Amino acid sequence: MRNITLISFLLISLLIIGLSPVYANENSEPFSAQDLVTLHQIEGISISPDGKWIVFPLRIPNLTSDKGETNLWLMQADGQSLHQITFQPGSDSSTCWSPDSTTLYYIKALPESTQIWKVNITDEKSVQVTNEPLDISHLKLSPDGKKLAFSMEVFPGTTISETVQRDEMIVQEKSSGRIYDSLPIRHWDTWTNGKRNHIFVMPIVGGAPVDIMNTMDADCPSKPFGGREEFTFTPDSKGIVFSTGDNGRVEAWSTNHDLFLTPVDGSIPPDNLTSSNPAWDTQPVFSPDGKTLAYLAQKRPGYESDRFHVMIKSWPDGEEREIVADWDRSPALLTWSPDGKYLYAVAMNKGNRSLFVIDPVGGTVKTVVPDGNVEYIDSLGESIVYSLSTIDNPADIFVIDREKLAKKRLTEVNKDHLKLVRMGSFESFTFQGWNNETVHGYIIKPVDFDPEKKYPIALFIHGGPEDSFPNKFHYRWNPQPFAGRGYGVVMIDYHGSIGYGQAFTDSIRDDWGGKPLEDLKKGLEAAIQLNPWMDEKRVSALGASYGGYMVNLINGVWPDRFLCLVSHDGNLDERFGYYDTDEIWFDEWEYNGTPWDNPESYQRFNPINYVCNWKTPTLVIHGGKDFRIAESQGMATFTALQRRDIPSKFLYFPDENHWVMRPSNSIKWHDTVLDWLDQWNNN
Repeated sequence: MRNITLISFLLISLLIIGLSPVYANENSEPFSAQDLVTLHQIEGISISPDGKWIVFPLRIPNLTSDKGETNLWLMQADGQSLHQITFQPGSDSSTCWSPDSTTLYYIKALPESTQIWKVNITDEKSVQVTNEPLDISHLKLSPDGKKLAFSMEVFPGTTISETVQRDEMIVQEKSSGRIYDSLPIRHWDTWTNGKRNHIFVMPIVGGAPVDIMNTMDADCPSKPFGGREEFTFTPDSKGIVFSTGDNGRVEAWSTNHDLFLTPVDGSIPPDNLTSSNPAWDTQPVFSPDGKTLAYLAQKRPGYESDRFHVMIKSWPDGEEREIVADWDRSPALLTWSPDGKYLYAVAMNKGNRSLFVIDPVGGTVKTVVPDGNVEYIDSLGESIVYSLSTIDNPADIFVIDREKLAKKRLTEVNKDHLKLVRMGSFESFTFQGWNNETVHGYIIKPVDFDPEKKYPIALFIHGGPEDSFPNKFHYRWNPQPFAGRGYGVVMIDYHGSIGYGQAFTDSIRDDWGGKPLEDLKKGLEAAIQLNPWMDEKRVSALGASYGGYMVNLINGVWPDRFLCLVSHDGNLDERFGYYDTDEIWFDEWEYNGTPWDNPESYQRFNPINYVCNWKTPTLVIHGGKDFRIAESQGMATFTALQRRDIPSKFLYFPDENHWVMRPSNSIKWHDTVLDWLDQWNNN
């Protein structure tokens, strides 16, 4: 009886602090890439207006079709009666509740078309709502429940039918040639064709959608990662406030996005509400009483990693003002509490993506969920419902009381799968990096760790560089398949990483190969000194994007430290990288100008200048649809390695962009990378 009580106490304790119980049984296996691509993923949270129901999209990978398929799951607010309410075919997203909490509107993506559907939660029957000739995305419902707002891709200044006709004419043309007279000509993984994401509004009972952006040569939501958080109905349901970058020919080198207001009937051209700010304004959200508009705003134009400040203004004619100005974090999500007294925000915070409560009147910020990675949030009375993952646990849904901080777990969507796997434990550490400033990192131990053994080490280098390797269960750069293969993993948030104050992030401008490289050197040594089980003679380094750039630089300026390297989507030549990337504002900020105005900056830590020193065996990986770091950079890296007769391989994905997304490609990536590490660490 005592043992049962102890076990129960431990399980309850894990739930209280927001972590998953250890499910693995005696038949479990070390975590692998195959496990990673088969886990279920929560992709949103939406609470009914009456507070009784929670719905969330759940993505379930399908290895047969080689893609993920997402359907909606419904449960009571206490986590009871969880069940699936929409089914294949199609993937479902962008859920919206009717004001009476009886009906869910959502977007269903089918092979032939993507349209709005609805499901009554009583009989759970799904019905198609729209039948537009263009695909629909990013759905919102007006406060009065009478209007739908969504986005479609159209040619600016044309009707829906005119866009369809122009598409048909392009298909019928024999020539495949395209003529461009301005940038951008491509973005992320898609060649531009003149069409833009525009917001449309239509009555919920049916009718012709109205393009409220009409002639604007701009996108809302922004491409490629913007969502419905970038637009909202006004409290009276008569207007739309939306964020877009209407920048004309300077679009490719501008980060200026403004908030615009326009009536739902499109009778008046959009009015720019934030024209005085030359930087990024986004995520408009109204208080429940409709009297206050909150939004996020950067202050420095051209810098996409500038801090987002929390702004509010009395609606409709009040002056905007910043709240919590001394809070040195950059929110990524913002929403109001149901009583309108608080704002809830999510922001990177010392190696975590934490949940915060902001008092806009008192100007205070309270950390509610400090540890782990909070991805989605919604409000429920005086509580907050959120999704949370950690390095060793995929995301589930939790609820927390904002005052008492009492937590409760509501889902265990991967419980059955987690019984079959074993993962490596992790811990955070700090060390004195560049200029003896404190730098944070994580260490992940190999699965079935034995302190008496020596293990090879994989040093992960994150991209960005203004990014982080946080306490998150990642679906691309996840350390657990490496831990399952017997590697210890070191992840360091070097200078330039986010979540440690804006000055820390800003510090690597014009210093890409300085502070970060010193932090990586000192961090790796600190990790080895702290962990005698680490084999200092068997160390590999791998990274993507900026991490790939750093690997290429390391090969020339730190060539004797690693047994092997992995460079994924990394620049070889930073100077030419400016000319072949899709977002040139990035390089212009980071290098303090253009290559012709400030060539020394582009050359100072340019990997191509140090190829003469390369000697370390290197695996190069690149995606053919990567327009952020062009595929020629990866090919050039492989060419240099081959010409210098350095052991090397080139893994090329013609159908992937800057990321590797397809399940089969993810497995191929992990198998190739881990086999490469094994080849050089097990000799």
